[in-house]
Amino acid sequence: MAIKKVLLLGGSGFVGTYIANRLSQRGIEVTVPTRRRERTKALIMQPGVEMPEADINCEKTLTELMRGHDAVINLVGILHSRDVVLPYSKDFAQAHVELPKKIIAACKATGVRRLVHMSALNADPKGPSEYLRSKGDGEAVVLGAKNELDVTVFRPSVIFGLGDSFLSTFAKVLKKLPFFPLGYGHARFQPVWAADVADAFVDCLGDAATFGQAYELVGPKIYTLRELVEYAKELTGSTASIIALSEGWAYLQAGLMWLAPQPMLSPDNLRSMEVDSVCEGPWNAPANWRPTALEAIAPTYIALNTPKGKLDSFRFHAGR
Repeated sequence: MAIKKVLLLGGSGFVGTYIANRLSQRGIEVTVPTRRRERTKALIMQPGVEMPEADINCEKTLTELMRGHDAVINLVGILHSRDVVLPYSKDFAQAHVELPKKIIAACKATGVRRLVHMSALNADPKGPSEYLRSKGDGEAVVLGAKNELDVTVFRPSVIFGLGDSFLSTFAKVLKKLPFFPLGYGHARFQPVWAADVADAFVDCLGDAATFGQAYELVGPKIYTLRELVEYAKELTGSTASIIALSEGWAYLQAGLMWLAPQPMLSPDNLRSMEVDSVCEGPWNAPANWRPTALEAIAPTYIALNTPKGKLDSFRFHAGR
């Protein structure tokens, strides 16, 4: 079946913007529900992108939104919750578990068979953090519907690119402070470029070989968190000192940051880092997966004083 119209849930976020751009470039119509349309002006400029204001947590609303579409992409996810509950809080449950259940019910009610879902590397119902446990349960919900729907799950490591809250956050802090207190610097990641992730999602839509599959999305190289912070420091020309924190101090720092209105870090994030976000040995990658090196992309948006960096920034904010 040709995919002509896609419902993109979570499409106004970082990765969603890349995916919406890719879909628009391929002439595929995109519906991106949003709570506040004026906050996502970049996407409104894209040809074929419609942005209705809607609450996708309402199953009736979700079902009505889904009618007339050929596929659904679910990117909805959260990194923080104000509550700490085992196995995970209501916030994590709503975003990562209950919403996928509602999406599947809406797919069945409307006859939309194609569903592509964003999980996370190391998602596991028995994982060390609320984030990973809820992501694991949500992934299980989606894969549990593979006999009734054409589902595909992607599990990315940390995602970088223009507009991210990863390398860009490090760069902002390093520019402003004379020192950078860093906990869990030994944690390992295999960063993957947002554009590569977007291509994987869009390429799989009409590919029957991906139905019922779960794929890991990782970049070509493994780094420690400290190496990534050091690299951001190099790109910004910062002279800040990076100070390693013990585990106890790291959790204290994360707890204090967690209290901010828009927290950069939480204790649950540190618990997620107890498991390295990497793929070693055999792993399931999409066909023709050729991830782009971090070093080929990061300088273009971290060091925005370069001509290419300025052009890429303009294109991103213009939605191009």
